[in-house]
Amino acid sequence: MAATVRRTSCNLCEAICGVLVTVEDGRVTDIRGDESDPLSHGHICPKAVALKDLQEDPDRLTTPVRRTADGWEPLGWDEAIEYVASRLGEIQQQHGKNAVAVYLGNPNVHSLGALTHGPALVRLFRTRNRFSATSVDQLPHMLASHLLYGHQLMVPVADIDRTSYLLMLGANPLASNGSMMTAPGFGRRLKELRNRGGKVVVIDPRRTETAAVADEHHFVRPGTDAAFLLALIHQVIADGRAAPAQYVDGLEAVTEAVAEWTPERAAEVTGIDAETIRRIAAEFAAADRAACYGRNGVSTQQFGAICQWAVQVLNIITGNLDRPGGAMIPRPAVETLRFLGRGHIGVWQSRVRGLPEFGGELPASAMAEEILTPGDGQIHAMLTIAGNPVLSTPNGRKLDEALGTLDFMVSVDPYINETTRHADVILPPTPPLERDHYDVIFHQLAVRNTARWNDAVLRRPADSRHDWEIFRDLGLAVLRRTPLSRRKLTMSARLRLSPKRLVDLGLRSGPYRLSVGKLRRSPGGVDLGPLQPALPQALHTKDKRIDLAQQMILDDLPRLRESLVVLGNGDDLLLIGRRHLRNNNSWMHNSARLVKGKPRHQLLMNPEDLACRQLVDGQLVEITSAAGSVSVEVASSNDMMPGVVSLPHGFGHGRPGVRLTVANKVAGASANDVTDPDLIDAAAGTAALNGVPVKVTAVS
Repeated sequence: MAATVRRTSCNLCEAICGVLVTVEDGRVTDIRGDESDPLSHGHICPKAVALKDLQEDPDRLTTPVRRTADGWEPLGWDEAIEYVASRLGEIQQQHGKNAVAVYLGNPNVHSLGALTHGPALVRLFRTRNRFSATSVDQLPHMLASHLLYGHQLMVPVADIDRTSYLLMLGANPLASNGSMMTAPGFGRRLKELRNRGGKVVVIDPRRTETAAVADEHHFVRPGTDAAFLLALIHQVIADGRAAPAQYVDGLEAVTEAVAEWTPERAAEVTGIDAETIRRIAAEFAAADRAACYGRNGVSTQQFGAICQWAVQVLNIITGNLDRPGGAMIPRPAVETLRFLGRGHIGVWQSRVRGLPEFGGELPASAMAEEILTPGDGQIHAMLTIAGNPVLSTPNGRKLDEALGTLDFMVSVDPYINETTRHADVILPPTPPLERDHYDVIFHQLAVRNTARWNDAVLRRPADSRHDWEIFRDLGLAVLRRTPLSRRKLTMSARLRLSPKRLVDLGLRSGPYRLSVGKLRRSPGGVDLGPLQPALPQALHTKDKRIDLAQQMILDDLPRLRESLVVLGNGDDLLLIGRRHLRNNNSWMHNSARLVKGKPRHQLLMNPEDLACRQLVDGQLVEITSAAGSVSVEVASSNDMMPGVVSLPHGFGHGRPGVRLTVANKVAGASANDVTDPDLIDAAAGTAALNGVPVKVTAVS
C-alpha cells in the first residue's frame, strides 16, 4: 500500500499538539508537527513521536487477562465483562455500596471515550469511595475556581500571546507546555512575549528550564509561596493600586486579612527580600496587561488552596481578570462547563480521617487507610482506570501493600504495572492512534479558542475494544443486575451513544454551531479566535458577582501564620518534585526513545548541601522522611536553592511482576515512597508533594 499522511493530535499531555502521521502498510513510519494546526503551529515534543512506540510496544496488552496462581491467562471479552460485573456486584451486596472504590488516573482526561463514558459507569456503582489524580496535583485550582467563579473548571488562563508581564510560580511550561493552561510551543510564545517588550518573572526553588530563560528568577523556600503572594496583594492594596471590577466584592475583608503579610514578613520565610517583593508588586500592578500563573509547585503543598486563591485575587484586584493579555476564560466549541458539575466540598468525609470530598471525590492520600482499616464502609474491591497510584500518590508502599489485601480488583489499562499487577482482571483499551479524538477538557483551558476532530489514524484489530466500549459493556452488565426503572432505561440509552454522537450534539448546541461533519472537512483544525472578555455574564455564581472574601480560605490563614518559621530554622532539607519533557508522569517510561540519554532520575542537590553532609556527586544516598526512605544517586546542581532537594515524579519501576521491559531498566526511586500522606493541605485535602522535610545521608 502507498504511504498516506493523516492528521491527528497528540493527546498524551495538555498541549494537544496537531501532528501529521505517515502510515505505510498499516504501520506508522513518521510523525511530525502539523503547521496548519491553529493552536500548536507545528510544534511537537518528543512524546508525540513516541505515539509510535505505544502502538508497537510488545509489553502492551491487547486482550483481557486474568491473574491465576500460574500467572496471567487470556480471557474473552464477554466472559471478562460478565465476571467483573458479577464480582463487583457480589462485594457491594455483601459489604455495601462503598465497599467498591474507583481510582481515575491522569490519562482519563486525555481520552475522549473515557470522558464521555467513564463518569456514567462510575455513577452506576453509587460509591462514595471515588478517588482520582485531581487531588494529587490540581484540586486547589478547581477549588479556587469553584469558590470565586461558581464552577470548578472555570479556570482563567494567562492570555500569554497578548500579555506584557507574566509572573509564574511553581510552573515549568517549557517542560509541560502549560498545565491547567494549554499553550503548545510555549518556548515560541515566550520568545514572542519578550520580543514585544514583555517581561517574565519566575518564582521557584529550582532554576527550571523556564526560569533559565526568564527575565528574572527568584528562589523561594518550598511551602512559603502563599506568604509571597499575600505580600504582593498587601502591597498592591497599600500602594492604592487595587482596582477590581464593579462585580467584585470583599476587597475590604481581604485588605484586613493580608494586613500582617507585609513584604518584610514574607521575606523572613520565603528567602525573597522585601524590596524585590515590593518591586514585583508595583511592576505587576502598573503593567497594562499582566497575568499571574501558578501551577504544580504552588498547588501540591500544605497551602495550595491559599496559593491558588491568592493568584486569582492578585489578577482580580489589579484589573487583569477578563482583560486581553491578563487572565481570561476560554470559550470552547463544546461548552464543557454545561456538562460537568459546578463542584462542591465537604458534602461527605472519608471514613478514617474525616477528609472532605471535593466534586464527589475523596483525597487520594486516604486510599490506603480506607482499604486497610476494618469497619463499616471499608474498601473491599477496587476499579482503577488508566492510573498507577502506587507510583503517583502519597506513600506508595503502603498503597502497594493495601492493594494486595483486596478481595477483588479490576483495572482498565494496557499495561501490567506497579498498580495493575494486583488486579484480578485487566481490561486493555485500544491505544491512541486507533481511537477517534476530540479534546473535551483542554480546549476549556487553551490560550486560544480552536476546535478539531480527528478520526483514528489506524484501524483497530477486530478483537479489541475502545475504552468507551469497555465502559459501555461493563455498565450494561451492571444494569442487567438491577431492577427495571426509568433511571435504568436512561442510563442504558446514554451508554449506547458513541463519543462521536455526543461530541456532535455538543458542537451543534455550542456557541459556534459546529458539527463533527464540519470539523472533518477541516482536519487541521478550526481557528475560533483569541480569548474574549466574558464576565460577569459567564460567571456561574448565583448573583453573577465574585466574592473575594471566601471564608474557608480566610479561616485557613492562621494555620499559615503558625506553620511558617523563619528561613534557616531546622536541619531538614525540603523535598520538591520535578518533571521532564521526555517523561509523562509514571506511564511513558516504556519508550526507548524517551528514556535514552543521560539519566534523569537522580536527586538534585545544591553543592553546599552536599559538602556539609560530606556527600559527593554521583553517590548513592538515602532519602528519609516521616513516611519512609528510598535510595537513589545524587547529582550536584547549582540550579537548586540551598536547603532544597528535588526528586522527579513517576519513577520507581521494577517491583515484582511488573511487565514493563524498558521502564524496569531505568527504575529510579519513587518520590511518593517518601511523601507523607498525613502532610496535606487542610483546606483542600490535596497531598503535599512539595516541601516535604527529609534527611539525606550516605548509603553505607
